[in-house]
Amino acid sequence: MNAWIGGTLVLFFAVCGCGLILSAILRGRYPMRVLVGFGAICSVLMMIAAGIALIDGRTFTATLWHLDGLGSLSIQIDHLSAIFLFTAGLIYLPASAFVKNLVESRYQGKYPLCRYGVMYFALMASVVLILTAGDAPLFLISWECMSILCYLLVNYERRGDGRAAYIMLTMSEAGFLAVVVAFAIAARMAPDWSFVSLSAAAAHLSNGAIWAVFALGFFGFGVKAGLVPVNFWLPRCYTATPPVFIPVLAGVTLNLGFYGILRLNADIAVPRGIGPGLLALFVGSVTALVGILYATTENDLKTMLAHSSIENAGIIVAGIGASLVFRASGYSLAAAIALTAALYHIINHSVYKTLLFQGAGEIEVATGTRDMDSLGGLAKLLPALSVVFLVGCLSIAAIPPFNGFVSEWLTLQSLLRSASLMSPAVKILFAICGAALALTAALAVTCFVKVYAMSFLGIRRGEWKLRSSKGIKRPHFALVYLASACFLLGILPTYVIPVLNRAVEPLAGASATASLVPPFFTATSRNQQLPTSFLHDFHNLGAQAGSSVLPGRGMVVLVRGGQQNPVIFAMSTFYGFLALAAFLLITWIVAARATRKRKVARNELWAGGIPRLLPEMSYTATGFSNPVRVVFQAIFRPDIVEDTRKTVAVHFRTAILRRREEEHPVDRLFFHPIGNATGWFATLLARMHHGRLNAYVAYSLIFLLVILALFRVI
Repeated sequence: MNAWIGGTLVLFFAVCGCGLILSAILRGRYPMRVLVGFGAICSVLMMIAAGIALIDGRTFTATLWHLDGLGSLSIQIDHLSAIFLFTAGLIYLPASAFVKNLVESRYQGKYPLCRYGVMYFALMASVVLILTAGDAPLFLISWECMSILCYLLVNYERRGDGRAAYIMLTMSEAGFLAVVVAFAIAARMAPDWSFVSLSAAAAHLSNGAIWAVFALGFFGFGVKAGLVPVNFWLPRCYTATPPVFIPVLAGVTLNLGFYGILRLNADIAVPRGIGPGLLALFVGSVTALVGILYATTENDLKTMLAHSSIENAGIIVAGIGASLVFRASGYSLAAAIALTAALYHIINHSVYKTLLFQGAGEIEVATGTRDMDSLGGLAKLLPALSVVFLVGCLSIAAIPPFNGFVSEWLTLQSLLRSASLMSPAVKILFAICGAALALTAALAVTCFVKVYAMSFLGIRRGEWKLRSSKGIKRPHFALVYLASACFLLGILPTYVIPVLNRAVEPLAGASATASLVPPFFTATSRNQQLPTSFLHDFHNLGAQAGSSVLPGRGMVVLVRGGQQNPVIFAMSTFYGFLALAAFLLITWIVAARATRKRKVARNELWAGGIPRLLPEMSYTATGFSNPVRVVFQAIFRPDIVEDTRKTVAVHFRTAILRRREEEHPVDRLFFHPIGNATGWFATLLARMHHGRLNAYVAYSLIFLLVILALFRVI
């Protein structure tokens, strides 16, 4: 199997290199075909290499070359990197296919696609090197290449907010420096910089050094993941990113932050106490709540989805933090469940966020706007797009039977396992974070009800016209592919969890599959894998239904308890989907039979006595989210910069136009005070430059005395 993995990786880099070269030398429509064809092949090869590694169950390692003082540069694929590599391939495939649709409608003849192709394949290679690096030098070199290429690709169109890409690069470099210091601390006791040596040497580090590695790595990688308080760059950057690249930025590169946190803080330098895990849990919960609050009140589709990425990043990090707390407390099974939920949510977020960003790109190309206050009625104009976009909205809102429900359900159930912890203070913190995540889930439903209703339902509120007829008859392959993945990941969690468990078990020290997916399909009354009474009760509930047709352990996900309470929580999205489909089918049959002999009468729309319902009279996205603004006004603290009134019809109430400017709490609490203090100190230093020679000599004398005093103290 190792030979197969090595051969697949060699083939991947060869195809990637060919795509890069051909993109550089070809012109016309050929670079687009190279992007689509070679990008799809590279994506499939990534998934094949990761799939073989997961099936084989062993770590693949290959040495590249030796660096004096740092050791050998090597490639390594274990189960953790294989899951992230497979997810990257899963997203790169529709992202590559999506290029064709956007090129024909937006980029043809406007931007040099050859330049985009070169950077695209170079970024793909750097992402694979990050996920397969077996040592810190190769990881850091690849990470730096990825950051620079992301900057260039975000600024590909060279229009709009170029400052956003520069801020992203600046924050990435700051995080990169923190990560370098973290690896340097971890390597103090190691013979070389390989991950294996760093992990072995971490056992000899002091608690202070472990804390330093965690803090630097957590916030260094947290920049890429979009965690509070280092997330201010993300909404601005995502809004300015070209539609052709944003699926990769949101579905692939964002995951690298989570991979770095897990690799450094859950694999190499594992925290010994519960403090780092509690910090991660708290930061993740705050990030999720702040992200969804601003997503709910945002009316620009891309900016809203960017804030939603911050929310999902918070949910993932909260799961990672809970896993670290449980692991440090000795509850390995609870740690495995929490980490499984986090990995599951990483995959789910990549899939449905890519779907939604590509759908937003289709909307922008077709209408020329992303403002939900101006959209409306797209379900009639783009019915196929409306269906797949609805799947994305249901998935990200965690509505069963789609994939977002499974991972968020597992995350909340893992937090409820905190009842087994001993410390009351820790239980209280878990309860607060659990309540914050529950509120986040409720606001996510509100947010994406607004997104779909204000964009696709109702009437058109703006003056835009449909620019393209594509997508009316059938949606793009990439959107159907991603919508299908959302559905399959939702109804087949019992097949996904055992795969994730291959990476979870070495990190958490326990198997999540044994608890979450009992072997109902292979259990009998004579089989001692499950207690007889336990098996009998679930057999009556239909847990073994379909065992003669479907492979696997079963279709029920549950959290198992002890003897007195054998089942804590249980659910089955698969059987739930079958029940829902049967109910809808029966309803449709009954309704069809009841109305079979009746004729449909079509009359004019009644609009409260008004001859015609004007767009200004309809509900807007701003009005829909206004209750959230009012309830959480203490967080938003808006400044009203415009407040006008006008009458839109003779018998209609006066319309109010109110525009607000909101200051993000991260800016208000962190960066503005730091900026003001820096400005004050700079002003103070500026006053010292007055041209008086005696004063400059006095400054030198004072500085010399301070240095002598310090040496005296030391």
